[in-house]
Amino acid sequence: MSEQNQNEKETVEAKPAKISLQEAMKRKLAEKKQAQAQANNPANQKAKNQTVKSQHTKKPNNQRRRTGV
Repeated sequence: MSEQNQNEKETVEAKPAKISLQEAMKRKLAEKKQAQAQANNPANQKAKNQTVKSQHTKKPNNQRRRTGV
């Protein structure tokens, strides 16, 4: 029976306690700040600064020439 009581205690401890709205907002703000700090990391800057390829380098559509229109 002692094993069963221990299992019941573990399930009670595993349930998250209710938190106030103020505490929830603080946690969410902390997560947001952390995400912004990671976004400003110099390792991630290379991916942000990629130049857009010019569309003038695309192969022209030669459908009119092929169809004779």
